[in-house]
Amino acid sequence: MFALAVASAWSVPALAAPEPAPAADPAPQADEGGTDIIVTGTRTTGMRAADSPAPIQILGADALQRTGSPDLLQSLAQQLPSIQAQSFGSDLQAHTLQMKLRGLSPNHTLILVNGKRRHGTANVSVAGGPFGGSAAPDISFIVPESIDHVEVLQDGAAAQYGTDAIAGVINFIQKKADHGGSFDATGGKYYDEGGQTYAVGGNIGIAPFDGAYLNVAAQKKYKNYSFRGDVNPQAVSLSTKYPAIKDLLGYPYTNRIIGDPQIDQTVVSYNAGYEFGDFKLYSFGSYGHKKAKAYENTRPPTTVVSGAGTKAAGGVAGVPFYPGGFMPQETIDETDYSFTGGFSGSVGETTFDLASTYGNDDISVDIINTANAQLYRDTGYTPTNIHDGSFFNTQWTNTLDLTHPFDIGLAGPLNVAGGLEFRHEEYGIRAGDPASYYGGGTQSFFGYSPKDAGKYKRDNFSQYLDISVKPIDAWLIDGAVRHEHYSDFGDTTVFKLTSRYDFSDAFALRGTVSTGFRAPTLAEGGYSGLNVGPSSISGVLPPASAGAAALGFGGLKPEKSTNFSAGFVFHPTPKLSMTVDAYQITIRDRIMISSGFNGFTGNRCPQGYAESGASNAKACLPFNQDLYNINNQLAVLSAVNTALGGSGNLTSLAQATAIPVYVLYAPNGVDRATDGTVAVQSFVNGVKMRTRGVDVVVNYPFDLGDFGSLDLTFTGNYNENKVLKINPLPSALYSSTQNPGLTQLIATSDVTQLENSTPKFRGTLNGYWQLGGFSVNLRESFYSEVYALETARSSVGNVAAGSLFKVPVKDSFLTDLEVGYQIAKPIKISFGANNLFNKYPTERSKALIRQAEFDNNERGYSSDKYPLFSPYGINGGYYYARLNLTW
Repeated sequence: MFALAVASAWSVPALAAPEPAPAADPAPQADEGGTDIIVTGTRTTGMRAADSPAPIQILGADALQRTGSPDLLQSLAQQLPSIQAQSFGSDLQAHTLQMKLRGLSPNHTLILVNGKRRHGTANVSVAGGPFGGSAAPDISFIVPESIDHVEVLQDGAAAQYGTDAIAGVINFIQKKADHGGSFDATGGKYYDEGGQTYAVGGNIGIAPFDGAYLNVAAQKKYKNYSFRGDVNPQAVSLSTKYPAIKDLLGYPYTNRIIGDPQIDQTVVSYNAGYEFGDFKLYSFGSYGHKKAKAYENTRPPTTVVSGAGTKAAGGVAGVPFYPGGFMPQETIDETDYSFTGGFSGSVGETTFDLASTYGNDDISVDIINTANAQLYRDTGYTPTNIHDGSFFNTQWTNTLDLTHPFDIGLAGPLNVAGGLEFRHEEYGIRAGDPASYYGGGTQSFFGYSPKDAGKYKRDNFSQYLDISVKPIDAWLIDGAVRHEHYSDFGDTTVFKLTSRYDFSDAFALRGTVSTGFRAPTLAEGGYSGLNVGPSSISGVLPPASAGAAALGFGGLKPEKSTNFSAGFVFHPTPKLSMTVDAYQITIRDRIMISSGFNGFTGNRCPQGYAESGASNAKACLPFNQDLYNINNQLAVLSAVNTALGGSGNLTSLAQATAIPVYVLYAPNGVDRATDGTVAVQSFVNGVKMRTRGVDVVVNYPFDLGDFGSLDLTFTGNYNENKVLKINPLPSALYSSTQNPGLTQLIATSDVTQLENSTPKFRGTLNGYWQLGGFSVNLRESFYSEVYALETARSSVGNVAAGSLFKVPVKDSFLTDLEVGYQIAKPIKISFGANNLFNKYPTERSKALIRQAEFDNNERGYSSDKYPLFSPYGINGGYYYARLNLTW
């Protein structure tokens, strides 16, 4: 029995609804069977989670704390199997890790704070992979101590909340207490190396005057580097000629890119309100600052050398600027803030809520311990700390929401909700120092030039109508419709139909059908930049840019989606609760980063090169004309050369004069650089994709009498992603008939990551036991196998060098344990471990990949020990201690 769910556009909960009930103390882990009042996914006042027509899970503040991590991202992922947290990001992605719900993009999950839309990060992910394109909010700027509970709606809700809410909605409900408070401090580290972490935080409730509350929270956290790489064969092989290499940090483990960055972050937030009669003035907001540093790939001494006739090295050419090479680090200085003000209340039975929210994220990017190789070669001078540029993203949202119940003689009133929303968004890139983009640019991260800089803006105006009714006591019907107008994409209308029928107090069926719409983020449409590696250049061209147009790309269009779900709620006994919900989400024209199209791939050598006697000929893969054409496209080389300030329409490699010499040529300046690559990507409407799955939640609390109490919760998610269609490849790019999967708009290897980088099954069994002042929380999690396709470097068995083969992270069980003791009424100490038995993901094949890298003294050997798409990270176990003080 599906409803007419006339979905609303709110970014706010129903007005004048009762305040959300505080989480139970102690709050259980993920639970859908409680009596908590919810405000997410419904317009009905006073809706209980247990009565919701859509699957929604509630996490209490102390359940989040029992994960041992001061990071909300990891806390959510450990509790909810349908959420997967990003464990590693390259380049700027390392500083803003994201999460995905039901295996979809982070951009498909809407983040709310107190029911209001949270602004996205300015740090769009351009690194590709399953998290590529993400510009979702950075939830590290939400203070954990400010949270009362979290409501996770696992259902399509674009018709209720607008763009983004395709996979679901996560709503952080903040504390409103006007008295009392808390303080907590935690510290820990990884079992093996690095990751030293500390965090201190707290919150306090104040009653400034009668009828008012002010709740202030703050957190200061620090996390140090970790390292999970291997020996750097390149450094070892060059150390005889350049002995200063041995002075680099960690020699011979000098390439320290694989691991966590160092992060120092402080955030303060408040939640305030004043109630007078039937009206309320309210405001909440946050202000945070993050400084972070991440190691990039180590450069050998030959990367930055003097040029002939310059003031450097007495005019002698080829003298290294860094005698032992160097270890550049990418740093960010980020400021993020958000403020909301509103007026709500009721006039008779009509409720209203008028609110305005402004959010801003601003990120400055610098590279330290670096150089500009071409600038030094040309002039004899280079700075070593270079400002690369900055990004900003702002969002101003204004909403009016109205509700009114009408008695029409049925079992329940006809609840009508309607409203308006106006949203203004801006995204921009500011250019860096000239030294950051001169010639080949800053080592490790090419700076943003005036060509890349720009400001993009958009307005959105939407209206919604939401109607819910109970024709009989057992049957709830809810319908919603929403119309949106975008200043850059035109109009769209979406709807939602949902219903629930309670056959008895113990059993109910529920289901939903909805349509959705997601406009490209401004960052997806406007990002432009290049990345310079020690042997590579890769670029992201804006979809509507001239460079992208020359390759046949065009501007982005919106995604459209259809969502079906059906499930049941079962309470066979007063204590046992179970929910099972199946879903199917189909997204058309899904926006994502395209495959990389190669203008130069060094080890795909031209015919005859491997037999030419060149110094590095043995590093060439077996010659194949088709594979050579795929990996050495002059159209792509021309586009990158043009982006670097050179000419286009190249006819030979020698004409690519704007691309750093070391990318195309070996150190002798003659032979081909067999580890060099030049590639370009763009954001595209890439695929039609279907996601099917099932969510299960089972909860049972035991009263053990003299042995205390035990809460058991099982949460499970089965999720299967399938690419149904890949959109056509632009005509200017090479299309292979022999290996069509390698020249698709989204290549076979990228399709495999979309379909198989999320565990098809993940389950978590959590037990929380209390006896007097003692407590034990034990959590066992299972991750089914995930895998990607990678290129074999050597021939082994039936796998030929140059072919794609499966690189897995095999099925894994992880155990988390925390033991706590209430020393006195206000003081509790806890000790725990996440990944108690120090489980690591399956290592990449040494025979098929790593041995060839080692034999050829390639730096890549040091950075590909573990697959970076591991669903539980690459750092192993983490242990911690925590002190809690409440009053």
